[in-house]
Amino acid sequence: MLTAMLAGIGSCTPPTAETKEVDECAAVRRQGPPSTRRENVVDRMHGVDVADPYRWLEEVDEPEVQAWMDAQDQYARADLSALPRRQQLAQQLRALIDVDSISVPVHRGSRLFFARRSAGHDHAVWYVREDDGRERVVLDPLQLDSHGRISVRAFVPSPDGRLVAYLRSFDGADAAELRIREVDTGRDRADRIAGARYAAAAWAADGRSFAYTGLPDDPSIPAPELPRHAEVRVHVLGTPVSQDEVIYGPLGDAATFVGVESLDEGRTWALHVQHGWSATDVYLREATTEAVPWRPLFVGHDALASVSSHEGRYFVLTDHDAPRFRVVEVDPDQPSPEHWRTVVAQQDGTLESAGVFGGRLLLRYLKKASSSLEIRELSGAAVHEVDFDGFTSISAISGRAESDVVYVHHGAMNRAPQVGSLSMDSGTLRTWEAIDVPVDEHLELHQVSVESRDGTPVSMFVLHRDDVVLDGNRPTILTGYGGFGVSLQPSFSATAAVWAGRGGVWAMPNLRGGGEYGEAWHDAGRRANKQNTFDDFIAAAEYLQAEGYTQASRLAIRGGSNGGLLVGAVSTQRPELFGAVVCAVPLLDMIRFHRFGSGPTWIGEYGSAEDPEQFGWLWGYSPLHKVRPQRHYPALLMLSADNDDRVDPMHARKYVAAMQHAGADALLRIERGAGHGGSPRVGDRIDAEVDTLAFVLDRLDAGPNAP
Repeated sequence: MLTAMLAGIGSCTPPTAETKEVDECAAVRRQGPPSTRRENVVDRMHGVDVADPYRWLEEVDEPEVQAWMDAQDQYARADLSALPRRQQLAQQLRALIDVDSISVPVHRGSRLFFARRSAGHDHAVWYVREDDGRERVVLDPLQLDSHGRISVRAFVPSPDGRLVAYLRSFDGADAAELRIREVDTGRDRADRIAGARYAAAAWAADGRSFAYTGLPDDPSIPAPELPRHAEVRVHVLGTPVSQDEVIYGPLGDAATFVGVESLDEGRTWALHVQHGWSATDVYLREATTEAVPWRPLFVGHDALASVSSHEGRYFVLTDHDAPRFRVVEVDPDQPSPEHWRTVVAQQDGTLESAGVFGGRLLLRYLKKASSSLEIRELSGAAVHEVDFDGFTSISAISGRAESDVVYVHHGAMNRAPQVGSLSMDSGTLRTWEAIDVPVDEHLELHQVSVESRDGTPVSMFVLHRDDVVLDGNRPTILTGYGGFGVSLQPSFSATAAVWAGRGGVWAMPNLRGGGEYGEAWHDAGRRANKQNTFDDFIAAAEYLQAEGYTQASRLAIRGGSNGGLLVGAVSTQRPELFGAVVCAVPLLDMIRFHRFGSGPTWIGEYGSAEDPEQFGWLWGYSPLHKVRPQRHYPALLMLSADNDDRVDPMHARKYVAAMQHAGADALLRIERGAGHGGSPRVGDRIDAEVDTLAFVLDRLDAGPNAP
């Protein structure tokens, strides 16, 4: 039935002013959203009847599900194509997104490696800069696939800069293959490692071998089971991958992660075993193909940890007895806490990272969710504070333990990003390469404090033009995340800049569940405490209305992944607060999430419905199960991706079906050839943002004079 209906719709081609084509999309719009059958599926769980009428939509390979997806996507695009302001939005977004950009460089041997994307190109290209200043291409993704469907990530040069290990994935998927490229010839070696979803090469000092995290290349293993098979292996260049030695694992537990990195210029490997999202074990061993044991450095503590080193000394960043983190020096021969030396005690800010560069420590802090840098001696003595211009977000740092120069990528919501060159000796930060983005000079960024339901203060960044009149009627987008200890900083967003430049308000609170205020802040928004995250976001919405920024009918909320769970939860709990919802690649069925994609790896963050107590937490807010017929819900734009192998798109499908059954205005837009992070192609990302902003303006009833 559904297949026949889809065939009857035909292709949907919006008309253009030049061709005056018949608007084929109009017929699709007139038919309304495709119907979705319901089944009588009910599970009895811990004494509760859990209805699941759209379970059949979990089976993505079934022809009926594929037909339903096609029909929903076509209906969504027919609706979106008819919205006003699209051409203007596209021009404004392209001016800020499709610009020359560059990554922080990585220094190996005498060479600098970096990625640069030129305006008009969909993909970044990796370059090498020789010590005489000459630049040339090392890796161009379009040479791997002229259609732009291959992405490159985890680009790791060898210590001498002769080779590069990189991951290549297809259509934005997390699944990847690890390959080795010769820098001088530009050719890939025969070494190819499948099952490299979590891999990043940890090179040995001689550049002849590396350690990596590998998974079985076995399609018969269900995706949720893959993480439990993760193991750390050593690959020797030129030898069969089948002979790679396993030096740790397999894990046997899908809720545990394992990774390996190089220390001491490749002389040492550090193994990180992360238990859930709140505890890490760290081991050390020589970076050699010989059978040597792992030595515990930081093991058995209910705390997070990462390590940096200098000349055989190991500095551990940890929240052990310090919720906002501190740095301790740990002797691997005496690793117990009584032998630790506190190098940097906990401060008022949250210490995000600590690395050794030029024989000194570079500390990256978050102070009220804004980034700052400090330079200290290895003794802990303060040397320099690095100055930035107002609120700042530092997104990347790159340097070497023996080099004075550190590269820093920084910017802000109202300030274009750039790459700076920092001297560890003088503390001076100079521009290495600016990124030319035409940001409106009248954008004003400020920070407010919101009182949550239980009285907890929550900081929030607010962006708008300096001439905006707060008349209680500004079209406003409120976005957030609040999970996994991820910190939302005031980083530059082209979409936020366009929205604010048009006279709107963009707001971003730092919700509990994030890491902005340390591990205690994270813990206050996870597992049994997850409702705090939603309460913080609801309080932010109420604040924006009470303080005269906007009103409910002019307020849209937006979130992706865990942020998609966020907007799904608050819009089912307090639908009267919002006029529109943009939900991307979300988790929404919290009773069955652990059965799909990477779901088992998130049990430490959310809990599992298999456990009676944890079922109670999840059942209390699971958005899919809180949708009620005949209740008025804000308009919904669901952004899904057909190749998302991290968060299964079944969440988006089932939720849109439930919302449409409840009578809501709900669209399901499916990005083809895209993964959890969206399409690898810039043009596709711009199109998605045009659809998003056009939808929000339309559903907020913004009118012809709206921004």
